[in-house]
Amino acid sequence: MTGKGGLKDLIGLLSRLALGGVFIYSGGIKALSPAEEFAYAIESYKVVNAQLSLYAAYAVPWIELWAGLLLAAGVFTRLNALFIGGMLVFFELLLGQAWLRKLPITSCGCFGSSGGNSIEAEFLQNLVLLALAWAAWRYGSRWSADEYAATL
Repeated sequence: MTGKGGLKDLIGLLSRLALGGVFIYSGGIKALSPAEEFAYAIESYKVVNAQLSLYAAYAVPWIELWAGLLLAAGVFTRLNALFIGGMLVFFELLLGQAWLRKLPITSCGCFGSSGGNSIEAEFLQNLVLLALAWAAWRYGSRWSADEYAATL
């Protein structure tokens, strides 16, 4: 941990913290709500049946929460940034197919059942989050638990 951090290191840190914070918030709000609410949002995409939607509604919030916590802390930074980026690509595919099929989705389920933006706005928001995932993957290892552990 010697030397000064540059602009890229600062961008990586801020991207890591912002993206981790979004996933902590998103996973936390869904984990604290009844799983059936999120399962209903998952069902509205018409990709999986009700039973699989419920299983996903139990698992996805905790996966998002832990991935966000690990990324924000800088634990396995590059791997977590890649994992979150993969989740975002998957979410984009779900949103994209719903958008193309003109499905009547009133809440994407991204941040619980507290409402949401249009599919188009959520799609664009995820592109911004993907850019943050790339910056966290590329530059986010500075000032992280990974960097600290490497000095031990």
